[in-house]
Amino acid sequence: MASIAFIALFLVVAFSYIINWRAARTISAAGERLNSVPKYHAIFAALIVGVPVLALLLIWLMLRGPFVDFLIVQGLNPDQYWHLEAGQRQLTVAEIKSISSGRVFGTPEDWKIEAAGKLAETRNLLDWLTVAIVTAAAGALLVYARIKVKDRFRARAGTERIVSILMIFCSLVAIFTTLGIIASLLVETLRFLSLVPITEFLFGLNWEPQIPIREDQVAAEGAFGWIPVILGTIVITIVALFLAVPIGIMSAIYLNEFASNGIRAISKPLLEILAGVPTVVYGFFAVLVIAPALRNAGAALNIPVAPNTALAAGGVMGIMLIPFISSLSDDALTAVPTSLRDGALALGATRAETVIGVIFPAALPGIMGGVLLAVSRAIGETMIVVMAAGLIAKLTLNPLDSVTTVTVQIVTLLIGDTSFDNPKTLSAFALGLMLFLMTLIINIAALRIVHKFHESYD
Repeated sequence: MASIAFIALFLVVAFSYIINWRAARTISAAGERLNSVPKYHAIFAALIVGVPVLALLLIWLMLRGPFVDFLIVQGLNPDQYWHLEAGQRQLTVAEIKSISSGRVFGTPEDWKIEAAGKLAETRNLLDWLTVAIVTAAAGALLVYARIKVKDRFRARAGTERIVSILMIFCSLVAIFTTLGIIASLLVETLRFLSLVPITEFLFGLNWEPQIPIREDQVAAEGAFGWIPVILGTIVITIVALFLAVPIGIMSAIYLNEFASNGIRAISKPLLEILAGVPTVVYGFFAVLVIAPALRNAGAALNIPVAPNTALAAGGVMGIMLIPFISSLSDDALTAVPTSLRDGALALGATRAETVIGVIFPAALPGIMGGVLLAVSRAIGETMIVVMAAGLIAKLTLNPLDSVTTVTVQIVTLLIGDTSFDNPKTLSAFALGLMLFLMTLIINIAALRIVHKFHESYD
């Protein structure tokens, strides 16, 4: 039923756009000079109708679930509900919702069936009230917007004011979302550090997050030193960047400066196809092709190679990162003013000297942006590492050995039915906070590098 409300809102918004556009055109055709062109009167009407009603509808949809739960609880007999424990109350409410939706398991009690019937009626009434309120509110705002169509009304200023408010709201949402993420990581990390000493976490050399399930269980005290995990992340990221950065930048320079239009038209789309390949496909490629090839090469050279290696995961991840670096570097090179290129060539510089001495320094900020995107993607990658590098944290710098990464451990720790009151689960938040800090340091360092080598061009 929510879809009907959205469709009704869309129709009223479209109708208000057409009505105000035609009204403004009529006034203009009558010889009166409008303060704003008809297009802005139409856009103002669409925004003044759509934005408030859409916000109201979204707020209601967020509050609808708790409100329905409140109605369910209020309609139940206290003797049948309030004596239950908290978990049983939640299961009872969920069962009543399931019955009202037509999903019946077993033979529910009569009072639950009766409550489900009342719930279905209430939901139907709320749905139609939602559609009616959305339509009525949108219609009232449509009348207000239509009255505003006058020769002296500054529709463009009103439109820009609404768009400005929307942009400020979106910016605030992004800011508060970031602050919420940081706060959640900090709170859970502090809970973890209250159970595990911070020195053990920061300087420990073993990562075995085990907890005892039974009182008599042996060897389940756990070790929470994060250094092996972050070391594995760094090793795989370096291997990936060692492959992706040179190939990505060189391919961008070739396609932008040296390739003909025909080669560029064919090569660039083919290169960017790699960006659309799912990471699980890269993982299969690493497991079925790269890893066996490395083991065979190691056996031929008498070099020990683990079944799952950082080299296989990092190499395939580097292939995945090539289109990101190449595409952004190509855009940065294209954005360099043509006058700089022509000036260098006019002074006698060769094409290679022009690229190295003029174009590349001018495009460095954009190229660094592509490299930063690649670093963030490499640090946050999970599927390739799970399939090709393994799950065991080892304190090693050998790319031919099996390692793991921070993201893989976070996923592993949060899978299952383990509660959030033990160090094993809470350690995932501590790893997430350290990963956030590491990414922040990388971004700050990259900005300093760009600022140091950035040159201003007229």
